Amino acid sequence: MSPLPTLPHPDGSGAAQQYQARHLLGLPADVLVDEVETLALSRFAGARWDVAPEGTEPLVPPARTAGAGEPGVLRTSRHTVLTGPYAATGAGLPPGTTLVFDVVCPRERGDVPYPGGGDRDGVGRAFPGGLPVREEERVVAFLVAAARRLGGSVRTDVGNPAAPGVVLTPDPGVAVDMTLYSDVWLDPNAALALVARLHPRTRLATEGKSYGGPPKGIAELPLYPGEKMDPALRRAIHAAADDVDIKALTTGAVLDGYGLLLDLGMDGLVAVEVGGEEALPLLLRGLPWTADGAVSYRVRWEPHDLVESQREQPSFEHQVARKRAAQVVAQVARTLYDAVGGEIADEADFLVDPEDL
Repeated sequence: MSPLPTLPHPDGSGAAQQYQARHLLGLPADVLVDEVETLALSRFAGARWDVAPEGTEPLVPPARTAGAGEPGVLRTSRHTVLTGPYAATGAGLPPGTTLVFDVVCPRERGDVPYPGGGDRDGVGRAFPGGLPVREEERVVAFLVAAARRLGGSVRTDVGNPAAPGVVLTPDPGVAVDMTLYSDVWLDPNAALALVARLHPRTRLATEGKSYGGPPKGIAELPLYPGEKMDPALRRAIHAAADDVDIKALTTGAVLDGYGLLLDLGMDGLVAVEVGGEEALPLLLRGLPWTADGAVSYRVRWEPHDLVESQREQPSFEHQVARKRAAQVVAQVARTLYDAVGGEIADEADFLVDPEDL
């Protein structure tokens, strides 16, 4: 392949700075350019190469293929394009960065970050004057998620003299949760048996408390102070409500969802939430087995300290617990996949190869 072209120098003087934002996505040498297209298709329905880089095999037929030394142009929407890859020289990205995509999107900023709010990716630090909203928010969220997945970094607001860019290197360990999508429904007891083999402290989360009916005398009390409903009518309404409750409690219901809980002790909980799902990741929509939706098996970690989990630099103890919990989440997702098949997605709706778990 031809040497990568040089990244264009940022121009911070034009009026376009008022309306357009420029960010950089830096990636290591072992990343294939085709992976960037796949991730873009996972988040943007209309993503496509206007100009496909040399040596790539696009999933969506491109308008044309780039010539020698010419960068590709990946469009994610009418207003946003990723151009590249470029060489990393002069990009201001961390050592180890080899490929760079130059990202231009609408400049759309909202409120300043909330002081003390959760900011595990450092986005508030990168945009202290106003967080991205609408299109730019979607683009920045994608760039951060792609950098996390591919081991890269993001440099924000390149060429903007009023707001010097910040480099974000998302921690891959932050993304713990996974979701398995399948066309197979596991009975609660079958799912419990599978997961309990991995972790003996697993239980069904469908148990509830028996309903003892409404409090005694409630039919004689007014709904609010001064309420003047006829006492006979009030009693009749309560009696009708009781009939509905009794029918619901004595009539069999079709189970459309359930959960499992894995007690990890000092590391928190892992919850498995099972139910029907119609809002599928983009790459799964339109497949024969997802035409009517799918069954989702959401495997989520619930740490003891939610505030700590949203810090950009959490404590060492939290990181250790997170690593151990991530291993459990991956094992559960893989075990369920072996039983029901389907596809596994991470927190960003990027598909995961089960062999990598």
